[in-house]
Amino acid sequence: MVYIDPHIHMVSRTTDDYQRMAQAGCVAITEPAFWAGFDRSSAQGFYDYFRQLTDTEPKRAQQYGINHHCWLCINPKEAEDVGFAREVISIIPEFLKCENVLGIGEIGLNKNSKNELLILEEQLSLAEKTNQLVLVHTPHLEDKLKGTKLIMDAIDNTSLDPNRVLIDHVEEHTVRAVLDRGFWAGMTLYPDSKCTPQRAADIIEMHGTDRLWINSAGDWGPSDPLAVPKCQLELASRGHSQSLINTISYQNPQTFLSQSGKFSAV
Repeated sequence: MVYIDPHIHMVSRTTDDYQRMAQAGCVAITEPAFWAGFDRSSAQGFYDYFRQLTDTEPKRAQQYGINHHCWLCINPKEAEDVGFAREVISIIPEFLKCENVLGIGEIGLNKNSKNELLILEEQLSLAEKTNQLVLVHTPHLEDKLKGTKLIMDAIDNTSLDPNRVLIDHVEEHTVRAVLDRGFWAGMTLYPDSKCTPQRAADIIEMHGTDRLWINSAGDWGPSDPLAVPKCQLELASRGHSQSLINTISYQNPQTFLSQSGKFSAV
């Protein structure tokens, strides 16, 4: 069955992963800007990274028939230095016109600090001014619920439409709060943390499929670029219909992402 992986960091993956994903049915991906495994030392480093996301990766993906799209931002992990973060933010508008850029992301919080919140607010303001979709990163473990609420409150203080905001990395204790406030929610499928395919299937059974998607992240740490098709198989093994599986792994991401006017799954 075909699928979209709406949050995967292919700059950290080998070309073999593109091939395996295509063989498993992947037709399109979106790649949010994120932490590179180390803190970058200059805004120029981000400029080159944005060039990689808007030029190099689309060509690499297209070799395997996969449409590549991206999001641009400075990730909360690198937002503590406010002056540096503002330098990076000043670069982003130049790239927003690129044909594969869908919006601002993944912005959010990491340690729920004052500076992270300030830079989150400034990137939300940029999304407001430029009418962009927003993809949000939520913190890990014990700070996730607190951070998720702080992020949603910050968004509510803008004119952004919640239906154009995807809050990612939801888990059992945050998914309902996100959906109840009108946002879209993403479940990130990791082998050991965030959501496994089995936990994601449990959440779908508890909360339904409305405004919910699954993604693999596939980043520098332990992760699996085939997590989405594995979740499809998990749902099928529990007797769920092909229609439900298609909704959660293809139709929902297509519906949300198509709001940008630039997304194409074919």
